[in-house]
Amino acid sequence: MNLIKYKPMNSLSLWQDMDRMLDSLFDDTPLWNSRVPSVDIREENDKYILEAELPGLSEKDIEVKLETNLLTISSVKKEEKEEKKNGYLLRERRSSSFCRSFVLPKDADREKLEAAFKNGVLTVELHKNPEAKPRNIEIKAQ
Repeated sequence: MNLIKYKPMNSLSLWQDMDRMLDSLFDDTPLWNSRVPSVDIREENDKYILEAELPGLSEKDIEVKLETNLLTISSVKKEEKEEKKNGYLLRERRSSSFCRSFVLPKDADREKLEAAFKNGVLTVELHKNPEAKPRNIEIKAQ
């Protein structure tokens, strides 16, 4: 059983926020979530289906790469905004990135990989090798 230190979140104190951030470096509950997408993987009779939730991205922002038996989904998105107003120059830059890798099962057909992106969800279908599918063996009477 783990004991968790109570930290009220309604405080506006910068020092308490910094303490929570530093505490989060040493436990498994980070103050700010990183942009690692949620991924669901399911197996069907003839294929594996991986679905990753990627809100705010487009298919141009995402890279799906296959190396030997490692499937990697990654993204790097950079935004720059510049505004001149009342003699001031406001320049903002943001960037976000993530990378997730998955080891493919032995029965996966690396040549039959399909990826589609719709409504913020990336769907990757990986078909199984026909040789790897179970088959019934006929029993001959003698």
